Amino acid sequence: MFESALPLLGEHADIERELADPAVHGDPTALRRLNKRYAALAPTVAAYRAWESASGDLEAARELAAEDPSFADEVPALEQAVTAAAEALRRQLVPRDPDDDRDVILEVKAGEGGEESALFAGDLMRMYLRYAERRGWRTAMLDATPSDLGGYKEARVSVSASGTPGPGEAPWARLKYEGGVHRVQRVPVTESQGRVHTSAAGVLVMPDIEDPAEVQLDANDLKIDVFRSSGPGGQSVNTTDSAVRITHLPTGLVVSCQNEKSQLQNKESALRVLRARLHQIAVEEAEEAASAQRRSQIRTVDRSERIRTYNFGENRIADHRTGFKAYNLDQVLDGDLDPVVQSAVEADEAARLAAAGEQ
Repeated sequence: MFESALPLLGEHADIERELADPAVHGDPTALRRLNKRYAALAPTVAAYRAWESASGDLEAARELAAEDPSFADEVPALEQAVTAAAEALRRQLVPRDPDDDRDVILEVKAGEGGEESALFAGDLMRMYLRYAERRGWRTAMLDATPSDLGGYKEARVSVSASGTPGPGEAPWARLKYEGGVHRVQRVPVTESQGRVHTSAAGVLVMPDIEDPAEVQLDANDLKIDVFRSSGPGGQSVNTTDSAVRITHLPTGLVVSCQNEKSQLQNKESALRVLRARLHQIAVEEAEEAASAQRRSQIRTVDRSERIRTYNFGENRIADHRTGFKAYNLDQVLDGDLDPVVQSAVEADEAARLAAAGEQ
């Protein structure tokens, strides 16, 4: 029983030995990778040891009860403890998203609705920045195209955990459910008649690929252009051609970055985003090639769908995937996003458990 846990226990022990090697501490990237994986495995190891200990106690009580009936009174409670420990371990062994311990790159893009959509995109970006602040994450704006009224036509930000987050607490594990179309219903600032309008903005969330070796980029596959950064209205905010546009020729993906002052910094940011997008494409293609059951285990939330509605008149937020609804939209937009995210986490976990039980 639970033989699938044994390789994970072995991996945990191997990483523990690696972390004890002083040479590893000279490579910050490798050290962070090992620490993340070690932290991710820890709950499974603890659950297995708890189940093993409870099972041992039950076996001992049954053996003693055969000689001394007084020990039989302990057996029912110990049987319950074994059942609870087994369920906890089963939850840990359900297949999980391998990217769950990663940081993220999050993009917000205005959709149909003109300036109102751009203003809503700005509201969403501020919501994510405040949510990250509440969770103690670091953020850095990688690129942004402001609109005339103060919103964003599009904006891209990196979100990174501080230190080594616990399982399910890294930015990707929480923010991956935010991808999709977000709809807003409110009276726009541009509306003189007081009528409620509906518009939308899109959110794309990608795992941040910290190690360039994970996604190999061939220089011959890249077309790199430089141009002058510009702000709202086309006004120059730079006197040099520091902005960078990279086209990945095999896929046609185009990434532009202009927020940094130097061409080199913008190039590095663009390559970082390109790696994240290529990784995401590879993951989605792998899921598409897998069976429907396997896809449900990996990821149950479709990021291309309209996922949420923000109704300002009723101060209501509604998630269409999970059925979550609350009347504290003002607080959510101020970063109180955890209850909404948790509803998606729980729905995803329930689907994974159900899929695991059918195997």
